[in-house]
Amino acid sequence: MADTIAAVSTGWGISAIGIIRLSGDTAIETAERVFRPLNGRKLSEHPDRRLVLGELLAEDGAVLDRCLCTVSRGPSSYTGEDTAEIQCHGSPVVLSEGLKSLFRAGARQALAGEFTRRAFLNGLLDLTQAEAVIDLIDAETAEGAKNAAGQLGGAVSRRTDRIYDALLDMTAHFQAVIDYPDEDIEDFRLREYLDTFHSSEEELKRLLSTFERGSLLRTGVPTAIIGRPNAGKSSLLNAMVGYERAIVTAREGTTRDTIEERVRIGGSVLRLTDTAGIRPTEDEAERLGVERARRAAEDASLVLAVFDGSRPVSDEDREVAERASRAEGRIAVVNKSDLPAAFDEELLAGRFDGVVHVSALTGDGIDSLAEQIGRVIGPLPQAGQGEILTNARQAEAVSRALEAITAAREAAEDGVTPDAVLTGVEEAMAALGELTGKTVRDDVVTRIFERFCVGK
Repeated sequence: MADTIAAVSTGWGISAIGIIRLSGDTAIETAERVFRPLNGRKLSEHPDRRLVLGELLAEDGAVLDRCLCTVSRGPSSYTGEDTAEIQCHGSPVVLSEGLKSLFRAGARQALAGEFTRRAFLNGLLDLTQAEAVIDLIDAETAEGAKNAAGQLGGAVSRRTDRIYDALLDMTAHFQAVIDYPDEDIEDFRLREYLDTFHSSEEELKRLLSTFERGSLLRTGVPTAIIGRPNAGKSSLLNAMVGYERAIVTAREGTTRDTIEERVRIGGSVLRLTDTAGIRPTEDEAERLGVERARRAAEDASLVLAVFDGSRPVSDEDREVAERASRAEGRIAVVNKSDLPAAFDEELLAGRFDGVVHVSALTGDGIDSLAEQIGRVIGPLPQAGQGEILTNARQAEAVSRALEAITAAREAAEDGVTPDAVLTGVEEAMAALGELTGKTVRDDVVTRIFERFCVGK
């Protein structure tokens, strides 16, 4: 039996609507103890997926709210179990007291991701679809949401299932020949399956190639803001995010540690990191900050190198330009355009994808910087039908499957015996099984659902 779980599925802040969700063998009966339909019929007498108007009762039987409730009987529900959802006004007090009433009626608090985990365990979702649920919740761009929705619809698993089924047919054919030598079964010839190996390799390569850009779609583009002290890095961060995120003073060395913030630029999300000013220093805390700034520049996909346009070029500026030029994407931001120019831009020639003049103080040029960032990053990968990998676990499983199939194909071409070749085929099938959850370990499942919020 599946015990009945309950949780608030919407946020705890004040809102127009709040939802309390239940799932389990006694979900409908438990909801019935705290929800009283106004039409006089029991909740359990109502059909599935029909909104019922009624009253939500507190632990002492007093009316908490006049609201709606709907039930869905398993297996035709999100979790595959009997479920109920109470849709009340979004008062945190109403939601909290309603949840207490359900606990008193026999439900227990749901764990993080437990509703979706039950859907997976009951065969309603595979692991790629389950992971798409949290990706959809976390999506910060339209393309990210489209890709997650496609994965929730099974886009990734449909591609890999075709490969898995082809490898399974190959293995089954070999085993049938071995186990039933007297039967009229077509002889097993490895070379006849070379096309299967090749097509499987190409499909997995195409899928794996989406991961690098897909990770940017999901988590944002790692972007480092670097420059010498007082070039205006923190002011630029504040101008880009639209509020005073970083402390700004006239004193050099104010920023001694990295500061991170996310900002949308067009259709992309940047993971901005403001860093300490790059310069020689004897101060231990500032020195550590400078080292972090240098590492941030090395790790970033995009570097915004900030230069003080009102001051002559310094040795620190030269180091900033050199470090920025090593990045995949690099933009020179000549700041303080509101002051008389003194910066020799010859230093920037040939090192950057673009040069933008801004005043972080007044906001002039920030729109031009956003346009330049969009050009350097390029368009995000098109979500299509959700066939972009955005998850490191999935990419690792696909990579192992690809390696195993490649090894099996090479062995077959070298004339290795079929049983040895099929060892690689079975390794590939195991990796693909981990991708969707056919053969995944319990600890991996637990780790996946730890990412979820309570109520999903």
